[in-house]
Amino acid sequence: MPRITLIEHNGTSHTIEAEVGKTLMMNALDNAVPGIDADCGGACACGTCHCFVEEPWSSVTGGAEMLEESMLGMRPDRAENSRLSCQIDVSDDMDGLVVRLPEYQM
Repeated sequence: MPRITLIEHNGTSHTIEAEVGKTLMMNALDNAVPGIDADCGGACACGTCHCFVEEPWSSVTGGAEMLEESMLGMRPDRAENSRLSCQIDVSDDMDGLVVRLPEYQM
């Protein structure tokens, strides 16, 4: 199981053992990580599971597809490294992944 660290906006760090095959969002919810609201349940329809993927992990997590891009476009805090955690499928290659969470979810 890859170990993934999610860092809240206030700096509180949560390192979880993530289940491969589940999304990053589901793994965060399963581990009660605050800051991932996931209002749509992972349907890529709300943007409330927004996160910032730290370098050099963007090549491992991949890029956003068209639907995710449109959801991210509604985020006022969008950055170059923004992703929706519901669209990141956890793999063994993500051991050590670090993501930061925004100050608030919409």
